[in-house]
Amino acid sequence: MTRIHSHRRGKSQSFRPMNKKVDWVEFTSEQINEIISKLNKEGLNSSQIGVVLRDQYTVPSVRTVVGKKMKEILEDIDASPAIPEDLDSLVKRAVRLQNHLKTNKGDRKNVRSLELLEAKIHRVSKYYKTRNVIPKDWKYKAMVAQLT
Repeated sequence: MTRIHSHRRGKSQSFRPMNKKVDWVEFTSEQINEIISKLNKEGLNSSQIGVVLRDQYTVPSVRTVVGKKMKEILEDIDASPAIPEDLDSLVKRAVRLQNHLKTNKGDRKNVRSLELLEAKIHRVSKYYKTRNVIPKDWKYKAMVAQLT
C-alpha cells in the first residue's frame, strides 16, 4: 500500500507462519489469563502485554493458545481501555509534539508533522465512531489533549 502523506510505498511486512499448532507452550489458557490480568494491573497496555508474553513466557500468539483475542480477554476482566490503544498513542504523540513546538517555535517541519498527525487522529476517531467503540460526541482538541 502507499502512504497517505508521501509519494513512496511502504516496506513489505512480515507475516505469521501458516502453522497454527503451538505445541511448545507450557501454559494453559487459565494461566495465560492470570498473567494477562497481572500485567494489566501493572499498567501495561495490550501490545506491551503481548511483547512480554512473547519474550518472557514464550507464548507466540495469545489467540492461538487461548482462543480469544487480547481485547476480549481484557473485556472479560473489565480492564478494557476507554479509548482504543492506537488512538490513545496518537493523541499522546501529538501532545509530545505540541510540547516540543512550544519550546522550538522555528521548527516548521514538525508543524507540518503535527498537522498530518492530527489529520490521522481525526480519521481514526471517525472510524471508531462509526463502529461505536468511542462515543459519537468524542472530539480531539489540542488543548484538551494536553490536559490528559
